[in-house]
Amino acid sequence: MTPNADNADKYRVKSLDHALDVVEALGHGGRDGLAVTEVATAVGMSKSSAYSILQTLLRRGFVASHGSGPTRRYRLGLSFAYLGDQVTSQTGLREVAMPYLEELTRVAGLTSRLAIFDEGYAVAIGRIDGPGTIRIAPFLGRRELPHATAIGKAMLATLGDDEVRAIIEPIGLLARGPNTIVDIDTLLRDLHRTAERGYAVDDEEDTAGVVCIGASVHDRTATCVGAISVTALKHEMRADAAAEIGALVRRYADSITTELGGR
Repeated sequence: MTPNADNADKYRVKSLDHALDVVEALGHGGRDGLAVTEVATAVGMSKSSAYSILQTLLRRGFVASHGSGPTRRYRLGLSFAYLGDQVTSQTGLREVAMPYLEELTRVAGLTSRLAIFDEGYAVAIGRIDGPGTIRIAPFLGRRELPHATAIGKAMLATLGDDEVRAIIEPIGLLARGPNTIVDIDTLLRDLHRTAERGYAVDDEEDTAGVVCIGASVHDRTATCVGAISVTALKHEMRADAAAEIGALVRRYADSITTELGGR
């Protein structure tokens, strides 16, 4: 059902509406940008209101400025470029990765998943179910603890220790499975091993009886934009199979990276 105009207006945030008007005006302002009076005229608001919005956006990096006083001019900031790259990467990532996940599931006979980071959490955005009727992979879109999952650890392993600490501190090292790592130093050592061998292992760290193996995916700037993984019941996986499967997952992750323009 399409919401009617009354309902749409009911939930309208006028201040945000005005800020977006300013953003759109700057988007059409050209390379030289706009003076505050030009912004105010373009969006139909007072000069003081336009100035307040511009200063707020300036502090967040969504607006840049040059000059001073009456000659000061404003244009869109680099924060928009960053967000644009993120949208492109995430949208392109799923389109590129899903055919590889289908092949990985056929070859490995295991459920495969694609995930991205969302405010420090791992979130699966794609899945190909393996053979059989038992579904052991979580539903798409659910936030998962980064330290307890193979997809999460694969992405964390691409970061420096201080970055990992900054992500983990607000989330905490909560125990999920019988083998969840709940100590930051132990986690960092595990991430170092993950980076060295090229794949992460979740050995009953998120769910009892379940093993996952994951590897990170990178874009053309060498930035980690996600990770892929395979999931298996532990009693169905040979004790010596982790390295073999890890190398396979790493190979498919590298293929996705290459198609995204990365190395």
